[in-house]
Amino acid sequence: MLLDETPLFEPSLLHELDWSSNTVSFSPLISPTNPGQGLVLRPLCSADYNRGFFQVLSELTRAGDVTPEQFMKKFEHMKETGDYYVVVVEDTTVGQIVATATLITEHKFIHSCAKRGRVEEVVVSDVCRGKQLGKLLVSTLTLLSKKLNCYKITLECGPNNVAFYEKFGYAASNEAYMQCRFFD
Repeated sequence: MLLDETPLFEPSLLHELDWSSNTVSFSPLISPTNPGQGLVLRPLCSADYNRGFFQVLSELTRAGDVTPEQFMKKFEHMKETGDYYVVVVEDTTVGQIVATATLITEHKFIHSCAKRGRVEEVVVSDVCRGKQLGKLLVSTLTLLSKKLNCYKITLECGPNNVAFYEKFGYAASNEAYMQCRFFD
C-alpha cells in the first residue's frame, strides 16, 4: 500500500477561486495561496495519514482507530466519486496537518438536477488556533461550492458557533435538524 502525495482532488480548484468575492476580512491578510508563514492549504493526500490528520480530527470528535488500509480504501472511494473535497492546512516546518475541513457535494433532482454543498468537520488544532485558519477553511469551501455550481451550501453547528458562521453569510434555516444516531 502506497501512501503518497496524490491529492484527493485537483489542487488547481483551490488556486482558481475568486477570492475577490470573499465576504470575510482577514488581518493579517491570508488566502488559500498564502495561508501564513510555513503553512500550505491544499487537498488531502494519502500521505497525510502519517502527518497527524487523525490527531487533528480527534480534536473535533472521536476519530477512531483507523488503519492505513482502511484510510486508503476510504480515500480511493472519495477520490473516485469526485464529490469529496477535504482540504488540509499543513505546517511545513514540522510536516504536520494542523487544520482540516470537508466539502461534500450532493447531487439532487430538485433545482433542475443541481448540486448542494455541505461543510463538515471544520477543525483547527489547538496549537494553531488564533491564526484565522478556521475562517480561511470556511471561506475556501464556501467559494469552492460556488465554483462547483452548488445551488446552496449548508452546515451544522452548535449554538456557540452560530455567530462565527454568520460572518460568511450563513443563516439559520426554518428546517429542523434531526438525527437518528446508530453509533457514538
